[in-house]
Amino acid sequence: MRGRWVPGNKLTLLENGEDFFPRVFECIAAAEREVLLETFILFEDKVGKALQEALLIAARRGVQVDITIDGYGSPDLSPGYISALTSAGVRVHVFDPSPRLWGYRTNLFRRMHRKIVVVDGKRAFVGGINYSADHLSDFGPEAKQDYAVEIEGPLVAEIEQFVCTQLLLGQQQPDGPLKRLLKRKPAMPAPAALPAAGHAQAMLITRDNREHQNDIERHYRIAIRGARHRIIIANAYFFPGYRLLRQLRKAARRGVDVRLILQGEPDMPIVKIAASMLYHHLLGAGVKIYEYSERPLHGKVALTDNEWSTVGSSNLDPLSLSLNLEANVIIKDRDFNQHLAENLEKLMQASCRQIQVGDLPESPMWVRLRSFFVFHLLRRYPAWFGWLPAHLPRLTPAEKLLGEPGVDHINEGQTS
Repeated sequence: MRGRWVPGNKLTLLENGEDFFPRVFECIAAAEREVLLETFILFEDKVGKALQEALLIAARRGVQVDITIDGYGSPDLSPGYISALTSAGVRVHVFDPSPRLWGYRTNLFRRMHRKIVVVDGKRAFVGGINYSADHLSDFGPEAKQDYAVEIEGPLVAEIEQFVCTQLLLGQQQPDGPLKRLLKRKPAMPAPAALPAAGHAQAMLITRDNREHQNDIERHYRIAIRGARHRIIIANAYFFPGYRLLRQLRKAARRGVDVRLILQGEPDMPIVKIAASMLYHHLLGAGVKIYEYSERPLHGKVALTDNEWSTVGSSNLDPLSLSLNLEANVIIKDRDFNQHLAENLEKLMQASCRQIQVGDLPESPMWVRLRSFFVFHLLRRYPAWFGWLPAHLPRLTPAEKLLGEPGVDHINEGQTS
């Protein structure tokens, strides 16, 4: 059952592709029974080809492999890339594929943004790292700073059950009113208990368009509201709802050391523009803002005080909080919290610029007008986005897409 604390876990922080890819590929190479993988972005570059090779080797020795990619985020996978996987027995599922309209991508909302791997039901990975070369430092100045977590212990069984449930849901065919479809659940057995691997308590939390529409944001707000000493949030796309923003301001005003690490060199300029609209509002309450300027920040991690931490796929923006399908792990463990805190402190000291009120150029009148607009936007946008169409997630076998006339690639575009 999602949303409950599971004791007895060991969690290891993985930073960037240099940590993440070797561990995932090593675990796939050692798989004996099953590999489940979900990702928003899979590119046919050196990382995507290395993943393909690892999956092919596993499948050819009899491991059942299911991978789910997002129809919007994973463009231009060639027929050869897909057919090599499916010919070896890998089941490739494409989430909500949609055709282009006059050359433009059409499925802009309700993306499958999760990044999860489960191997043999014994080891799992959750985080923000996609399968693309821009998560490696040798990509150059546009290489992304990001995080994932490796999980051993009883929580892995729940993560495996979650991914299997999503596969069953995605393969159901629409056969009735939307309301009834959104409430349908496949019957799944309870996950088998796994032995303890460590001392950490942890839980999987997700955001979907059915029963868990605001779980991730709610857990953030609970942690911020309970913080007494420190809050550090490193988040790539920061434009949260009013309630989360209000909790940050209230925490700073009661003396909590609140620090935000945001993008200073964003991969999309609109990201910095949106976040900077909140700077006066936050700085005025005592929140400290650091812009990471070494390269694009893609991480979605946070911690409070000395125990609570989270790592996952969810940004703090309208897409992640109100539309996308997301997954985070929340951790209660002093050692993990300390390790993440040391990593983020090093990031702030070595690669960030602290923003001061004097650095903001706008005139006081413009600031007041803009703050008024942003304040009311943040109060309302979760409800506005909730009006956009919701639907039962649809998974399509990749080979069916390749078999359609005129389809040369799975080319639905990308975001981060």
